[in-house]
Amino acid sequence: MRSLSKSKLMAYRQCAKRLWLEVHRPELRADSAATRASFRVGHQVGAIAQQLYDAKGEGTMIELRPGRMGEALAQTLAALDTPGPIFEAGFAIDGALSFADVMLRTGRSALSGWHMVEVKSSTDIKDYYRDDVAIQAFIAKRAGVPLESIALAHINREWEYGGDGDYNGLLVEHDVSAQAFEREDEVQTWIDAAQAVVQQPHEPAVRISRQCATPYACGFLAHCERSEPRAEHPVQWLPRVQRKALKGWIDAQPRADLKDVPDTLLNGVQRRVKTHTLSDQTFFDAAGAASDLARYALPAYFMDFETIQFAVPIWKGRRPFQQIPFQFSVHHLAEGAQLDHRSFVDLSGGDPSLAFARALVTACGDTGPVFVYNASFEAARIRELAERFGQLRTALLAIAARIVDLLPITERRYYHPAQKGSWSIKSVLPTIAPELDYGKLDGVQDGAMAMEAFREAIAPETSSQRRAEIEQQLIAYCGLDTYAMVRLWQFLAGRRDLVL
Repeated sequence: MRSLSKSKLMAYRQCAKRLWLEVHRPELRADSAATRASFRVGHQVGAIAQQLYDAKGEGTMIELRPGRMGEALAQTLAALDTPGPIFEAGFAIDGALSFADVMLRTGRSALSGWHMVEVKSSTDIKDYYRDDVAIQAFIAKRAGVPLESIALAHINREWEYGGDGDYNGLLVEHDVSAQAFEREDEVQTWIDAAQAVVQQPHEPAVRISRQCATPYACGFLAHCERSEPRAEHPVQWLPRVQRKALKGWIDAQPRADLKDVPDTLLNGVQRRVKTHTLSDQTFFDAAGAASDLARYALPAYFMDFETIQFAVPIWKGRRPFQQIPFQFSVHHLAEGAQLDHRSFVDLSGGDPSLAFARALVTACGDTGPVFVYNASFEAARIRELAERFGQLRTALLAIAARIVDLLPITERRYYHPAQKGSWSIKSVLPTIAPELDYGKLDGVQDGAMAMEAFREAIAPETSSQRRAEIEQQLIAYCGLDTYAMVRLWQFLAGRRDLVL
């Protein structure tokens, strides 16, 4: 019988097919950039947890090396006879094994019981974390550990970093002992069922549905998509599916085509997507779009931000996952004048906020609309900066008051079948300006890549030459975002007289 890790058992809880593939075809797994980033954040938060729970440096870190599971289990057994904390303690029983993030003595003697802490990099407790701790508690207790309590620790979003490497208060614990301990029979059922799955000679027949993304994004989705017939116009192209009836219909028929969806379940925008996708005809209310924009005279500004967020703040006064803008692009367009581009990016490694705010005030001038795409994001960042920097508050709020959002205008007046139900700027742009291609950019081609590039640029080991390369890549990417808005504005406003 295989020893299934906690992660394998959690994979089973999500999807039996995922578990089978994890065991028998792991080479088919292709994790997304977002998943890889979440792994990195988890490791970072775990390292901080070790500092917090072992301030005196008396703990034991269990090292799990490939092919040397026995050594890790033996190290854990020896550490259980010591009074200090244990990190990544390994426990094994028939059919299952797990590694606990933190083990703490409940008393001062070596005969005291243990308190287990599972550390999560989220800011709240997810429902599936309760399955996680139930498995951990079950395996530890069955392995003979006198486990008295178990807790979930997660990040306190309201905590503010005071600097000097002091992260006390970053994590907050919630006792979940009662819920975890009372599920022993349930966990044993999971282990038995998971063992039955991995012993099957062929992968289970499980169709693509909601479980492919919940609670975790599955790295085997591409494999499953290749093995299932795909609709010509997948129902997943429908935007903003919120009505319970429509959600239920899609859950029951996840591989359905748009042509199969009853119109009675759709709102106006969804019906437009269905109608124009199936007919392969573009919808464009040119007169309405031009009327919407006629009230905003030139000169105008086109603005876009790039931000970074850290689960574990690195700058004093910042909170976990706080969005910190490190770059902007602003295109300026006036009647009879050439299109002007202004940009800012700070890769110094220090908090870029104040320099960003000052440069933004200069770049956006005093009058004229400031066009953005999805105004809520940039407006929120500007208001946050205004709260932080009182000397710039009036000027920043004045910029926020001038913001005009191109997204709702585009959603209301335009749809091309190639958008596949999406109004992101990267979906709309190829339909109005196909010569502009994010895929031709060097290095940075989307927001996630911009954040990764920023992390690399501020790392101490990054060379000055590489940092300069990243800076140019970021400027080109963010600049294309705002130039795309200029071209979209020109298209919607009907200003074909302008040469851009």
